[in-house]
Amino acid sequence: MTTTATAPQATVDTVETVPSFIMDSWWTPDAGSSADAVHVRDASTGEILAKVSTAGLDLQAVVDYGRDTGQAELGQLTFHQRALKLKELAQYLHARREHFYAFSAQTGATRIDSMVDIDGGIGVLFTFGSKGRRELPNSQVVVDGPMEQLSKDGSFVGEHIYTRIPGVAVQINAFNFPVWGMLEKFAPAFIAGVPTIVKPATPTGYVAAAVVKAIVESNILPKGSLQLISGSVRGLLDVLDYRDYVSFTGSASTALSLKSHPNVVQGGVRFTSETDSLNAAILGPDAVEGTPEFDAFVKSVVTEMTVKAGQKCTAIRRAIVPQELVGAVSAAIGRRVQERVVVGDPRADGVTMGALASVEQLEDVRAAVQSMLDAGGELAYGTLDSPSVTTADGTSAVVAEGAFLAPVLLNWNNPEAEALHSLEAFGPVSSVVGYKDLADAVRLAARGSGSLVATVCTNDPSVARELVTGIAAHHGRVLMLNREDARSSTGHGSPVPHLVHGGPGRAGGGEELGGIRSVMHHMQRTAIQGSPNMLTAVTGIWHAGADRNFTLETEGTHPFRKSLETLRIGDAIRSDLRQVTLEDITAFANSTGDTFYAHTNQEAAEANPFFPGIVAHGYLLLSWGAGLFVEPAPGPVLANYGLENLRFITPVAAGDSIRVTLTAKKITPRETDEYGEVAWDAVLTNQNDEIVATYDVLTLVEK
Repeated sequence: MTTTATAPQATVDTVETVPSFIMDSWWTPDAGSSADAVHVRDASTGEILAKVSTAGLDLQAVVDYGRDTGQAELGQLTFHQRALKLKELAQYLHARREHFYAFSAQTGATRIDSMVDIDGGIGVLFTFGSKGRRELPNSQVVVDGPMEQLSKDGSFVGEHIYTRIPGVAVQINAFNFPVWGMLEKFAPAFIAGVPTIVKPATPTGYVAAAVVKAIVESNILPKGSLQLISGSVRGLLDVLDYRDYVSFTGSASTALSLKSHPNVVQGGVRFTSETDSLNAAILGPDAVEGTPEFDAFVKSVVTEMTVKAGQKCTAIRRAIVPQELVGAVSAAIGRRVQERVVVGDPRADGVTMGALASVEQLEDVRAAVQSMLDAGGELAYGTLDSPSVTTADGTSAVVAEGAFLAPVLLNWNNPEAEALHSLEAFGPVSSVVGYKDLADAVRLAARGSGSLVATVCTNDPSVARELVTGIAAHHGRVLMLNREDARSSTGHGSPVPHLVHGGPGRAGGGEELGGIRSVMHHMQRTAIQGSPNMLTAVTGIWHAGADRNFTLETEGTHPFRKSLETLRIGDAIRSDLRQVTLEDITAFANSTGDTFYAHTNQEAAEANPFFPGIVAHGYLLLSWGAGLFVEPAPGPVLANYGLENLRFITPVAAGDSIRVTLTAKKITPRETDEYGEVAWDAVLTNQNDEIVATYDVLTLVEK
């Protein structure tokens, strides 16, 4: 029997205010000053959980604290040191994630939803903790690209560097992912060394506050590196300037309001946004019923309709399929929903889809669907009526104050209907529409006017190529789904920290994640010009033309005999000449099997415009180069682990001689090991001082 359940009524005066963490202290409004506080309710029951207010909060003081204390504290750390703190924080939060699940369930999130949000957010910390150490220098400056020679004699050169912006990173997040949304923005800002002020959405901000409470208790982060504002930040952009960066996730209308602010338009505040997105999934004509691709497509659509109750900016809103498959796809989606989806309180056993985040959100979704129906959409599955759901005690009831909506699927007889391509119902709602041919599928996908993500589901490479190249410029990410990756794919709706998240046009035109790319969003690229010595001093990397210290001559010490404690940028060795004979070249050819004609056939070699006749193998010269610079005794150099940037420039004929000049170019101590990496600039020259080859030698050296 189905009953109607109503929520227990809490006394508003008895609920706590969600606190803010500012200037390294917890803060709530003074008693009596929060009459306009917003009440936050349990999404499944309607019970009042807390209230939210920032009445009396000094936003200027919050920003100043970040710019002053936060910048100073983070500025004492290198990229690697910050990355290690992220890893430590990730481990700390991972051990406490069950605690956060309880808060997440109150937002209507199932355990799987909570894992996507909470474990996904912690996973971002792990990823950036790793990438920050592997892909950034153990310093505070990033060099972008090679040095440019600006004068004939090499005394005036230039290049580009990245340094952190001198302000704060204000991160305004959406309600659907209170943890992931916070941590995926915080991680790259922290690696860059920029203090964060995070503003979560009010309906679910208490989950973000619970995580921040654990972060504060960990005592891992430097002072001022993270502040939390729980509630309205009206007026915040008034106190920001060109030093600061705002990253917004939410509605397009709010994004437009923010980026129209004078301090953004005229004052230079950096602004990026990720907004509404009518994402598409395209089924290839080869993916008919009975193929793995058809099944994977249906599964993907249902997953995106039901995870987080469809409240995902990356959810599939338009399933674009061959016209003849509209009925089959719609029926298969309906069957899968019927068989697998149980709507209810996520704290009840067996529930696979929870409530929307709030009753207000439910009303917005119903209104959007009704508008789509009025514009020509037809219900292929589902209803707008309040569903009977599984409650926390395991019974079935219509919960009057719960934000529940069962999955809704629409069909469209008119694929050109404007509402199909312009209205987004931000809930468990999707549409199936037919296309005539691949060009038509591309055109329909592009009608979304810019989207975060699309899926192309096909096992035909030519179909994949035509669809992906056709839609790529309209999307920030494209998933190619087929039988080979259906099980291993992270899915249509799951941004990963390694790849860019964002999209053009309606999707906001912004960009987040993408590995170290997102770190660079929090840094300023600057062209620097000067002498090689000055560029070396600024970057901590030796530049060609800068001073060298030939340590055998000045100190009587081979640079390979120096540990990281005594080795300095510019320490160098220049070898004697070694002559190359025809016998050497022939022996190397025979022993290696590399009998390419330029090393073995005089007549053929002379006919090649690049060679004067038989020439030495490049790898022979590299091997000899190592023999010319190596110091054979054990330590401090522990190992040679590779070469980078190798170029062969001038051929070496029999009778020529070579020497090597090796210079300590870049020194990167490891924070957690008793050794570090040293990159050596290696230059092979011949008897006429012409450059034969250039490359970097990579070694591991004891501290």
